Amino acid sequence: MMTSQQLAEELKRIATTQVSDITRAVKEGQKSIALNEVRDMARRLGLLADAFDPKSAAEPAADAQAADAQAA
Repeated sequence: MMTSQQLAEELKRIATTQVSDITRAVKEGQKSIALNEVRDMARRLGLLADAFDPKSAAEPAADAQAADAQAA
């Protein structure tokens, strides 16, 4: 499990890198690249959340399986 300090450092690293990439893409008028960077940031933050609290990763999967079962 990550410590609070490790979590803070990783959040800062993700934010700094991704926001820089998004800003550059927007300034260059590359909307699709900026959107891809936003998606990548969301993915990275999700992975970080799962690493910090592994049981939260299981909850969406259980919800998806329940929704699939209801749809069938």
